[in-house]
Amino acid sequence: MAVRSETLQVSGIRCERCVQRLGAALQGHDGLEYANANLMGMVMLSWDEERTDLDALLAAMAKAGFRPAQPV
Repeated sequence: MAVRSETLQVSGIRCERCVQRLGAALQGHDGLEYANANLMGMVMLSWDEERTDLDALLAAMAKAGFRPAQPV
């Protein structure tokens, strides 16, 4: 298992409810090991590269209205 981690600045997080919505969008995503977001728009992700990739995680976030501003 190869675990990869990224921290992203994400646009669209304005309140605690947004953080919860982002969590719901990622919940159950196959291969996602860890996700944490804060009200500053920082999202930390860790995933198993054999089961998913960053593009798939970004697509799941985009479906919920969140887009990465830039890698940190």
